[in-house]
Amino acid sequence: MANWVKVAALADCPEGELKGVGADGVRIVLANVEGDICALLDQCSHEDYPLSDGELDGREVVCMYHGARFDACSGARKTLPAIRPVRTFPVEIRDGDVYVDVE
Repeated sequence: MANWVKVAALADCPEGELKGVGADGVRIVLANVEGDICALLDQCSHEDYPLSDGELDGREVVCMYHGARFDACSGARKTLPAIRPVRTFPVEIRDGDVYVDVE
């Protein structure tokens, strides 16, 4: 069963940037990739560091702590030192707000 949670206003998610948010106790990082909002678990799979501290480089989230890269929308690992992907969450935009399904 879906558990949609409002996490941000779309206006608070500028293109090309990351935004850390919380949803029902889950840390999530939103990435605005060319106008599309993607949601990932805000935790690098290499170490337990927040991806929201990093940056968005094109379609890739870059962890500032060890340089691991992940596809912002699929969570796929792109570079070492990470060897596992990062969990992703479905996103919906409703009336200018960003909702994430944390189920």
